[in-house]
Amino acid sequence: MAVPWRTLERVATPEGALELRRRGERDFLITIGGRVLMSSRAHRSEDALSRLGCAPLAGQKAPRVLVSGLGLGYSLRAALDALPRGARVTVVELNPHVVQWCRGPLAPLSGNALADPRVEVEVADVARVIGAARGRFDAILLDLYEGPHAGSRRRDDPFYSAAALARTHAALRKGGVLAVWGEEIDTPFERRLAAAGFATSRTREGRGSGVHVIYIGRRG
Repeated sequence: MAVPWRTLERVATPEGALELRRRGERDFLITIGGRVLMSSRAHRSEDALSRLGCAPLAGQKAPRVLVSGLGLGYSLRAALDALPRGARVTVVELNPHVVQWCRGPLAPLSGNALADPRVEVEVADVARVIGAARGRFDAILLDLYEGPHAGSRRRDDPFYSAAALARTHAALRKGGVLAVWGEEIDTPFERRLAAAGFATSRTREGRGSGVHVIYIGRRG
């Protein structure tokens, strides 16, 4: 008999109920409005996002990296594993409950990544943090919901529009890296990324139906 999912906590949000669910000892889900956002059983592409985004920083003693959002903590864990002791990682998460979950029942999944002394947490809108950064970061890793897609092509999209990408470009130091997780290839987004001044590439990561895309933009 299959072990049922148990809801540990439910939080109201404008997008619907945000829920942390658990099954057994190690299986966790975060859902919103009934839709699965992330699962402890499938995080290969999230790991790849951080690995690929941090790879160009090899050799730097004290890179500054922004990670958004937090989720189950896998992107943060992979970034920390790829970065030197002198790195400083700012994690920006909109919902404080997610931060609490990653410090509580989810902590074993990421090796308690939030306790790493290299990490600082900001509970904030990451678009605003990026807009105020101005040359602050060596890498920005965006792991947000669906990533760029047809619905994010409007001119005022806070993350993937031409204006948003220009702000992200300005938030990076010379040679800095933008890594973006997506559910599927979005060619118009790639064109906007290049138009914003990034040298671009992409790769597919995952298995079976969980194959996702990682976009890499390098500031010249």
